[in-house]
Formats: sequence, structure tokens, C-alpha cells
Amino acid sequence: MADHADQQRRYKEFLDLLPLTLALAGLPASEHGRYFSAEQIESRVFTIRHAYKSARQLARDCIQSH
Repeated sequence: MADHADQQRRYKEFLDLLPLTLALAGLPASEHGRYFSAEQIESRVFTIRHAYKSARQLARDCIQSH
């Protein structure tokens, strides 16, 4: 049960940080009717992963400093 609660907490944290993550990633949306290639998607995933780590660290730093 604790494992399920921890997973839900992490999911909520992810959703809470998603707007900041996407802002930090700075990735443009695709043009209407055009799709990203597999390589472009991989590159964007890499960028979003690193932006999420930065957003999470920023949130932790802000919480700990106050």
C-alpha cells in the first residue's frame, strides 16, 4: 500500500511540475498537420527529462530555503 501511495505522490509531483518543466524546456509546438520524426521525439524527450530534473531541483531548493 505504501508503494502505491508513493507512486501516486510522485505522479502528482510530476503533474504539478509539468508547466514549469515545459517552460524550462522551451520546445515549440509542431506545426498544424506536421508530425515529429522518431529522432525529433527522442531529442524532445531528452530535453524534457533534463528540464524536469531542473524543475524538481528548483522546487526543492525553494522549499528548503524558506
